[in-house]
Formats: sequence, structure tokens, C-alpha cells
Amino acid sequence: MFLGTHYPRLDDKGRLTLPAKFRDELAGGLMVTKGQDHCLYVFPRAEFEQMARKVAEAPFTNDAVRAYQRYLFAGTDEQRPDGQGRVLIAPELRRYAGLTKECVVVGAFTRMEIWDAQAWQTYLEEHEDGYAEAREEVIPGVF
Repeated sequence: MFLGTHYPRLDDKGRLTLPAKFRDELAGGLMVTKGQDHCLYVFPRAEFEQMARKVAEAPFTNDAVRAYQRYLFAGTDEQRPDGQGRVLIAPELRRYAGLTKECVVVGAFTRMEIWDAQAWQTYLEEHEDGYAEAREEVIPGVF
């Protein structure tokens, strides 16, 4: 389970040090892929495989499904943390998420999200009031 907010930095080689509390969960390998809102999603390999099977089972005769499958699978990079808990973020993924040295890693239960620090701050400013003022059920059965 990935929870919390962490503030690692990218080094000069494009490596990000994973939060220590997430390393055991990701030691067996992880998948880094393009997420919504121009962040990166990081899944444990097994979790990604479950999600990928569902995506792959969607009818590829549908244009939107094919586009999503292509974008997801072509934009995914498999990584294994090194001995210091670092993973290399591929240049294309860094470009997509606009990553600079200052990053934010957000726990999102079954995945982590990697954001550029300024993009995360902007996202929070744009969405915080909506979250605080939610008056109706966004997810059925929750609150």
C-alpha cells in the first residue's frame, strides 16, 4: 500500500531515489508509465500485470482502446531498484512529466505517482478546494 507524500530529487543521471518505506514492495521490479495529468505512475510489476491484462482484453476493434493500449504499453519502462533504492527514469518519461531536479512522490494506494514539484503544487492549488468542498458521493459507497 502506497501512502504519503515524499520529496526526492532527480540526480544528474536521471535517477530517482525511491522512498525507503516503498522499497520492499518494489524490490522485485516495477513498471514506470505515463499517467494522467502528466505525472508518472509506478506500479509493482505484479500490480501492473493485472491492470495490463484488463487493458489488453478490451476490444482492439475500438479506436480509443487501440490508442490507449499503444500509448500505455509503448510508454512503459520496466526497472529494478539498485542497491541504493534508485531507479532510472527514462528521458521520454521525464519529458512527458516535465520532471526537473525537484520531484514529489505521492502514494496512491496501489501505485506511486511521480510529479515535478511545481506541477504538483499547481495541481494541488487547482483541486484542493474541490476536494475540501465535495458535497456528494464521488466514489459510490465512500463517505
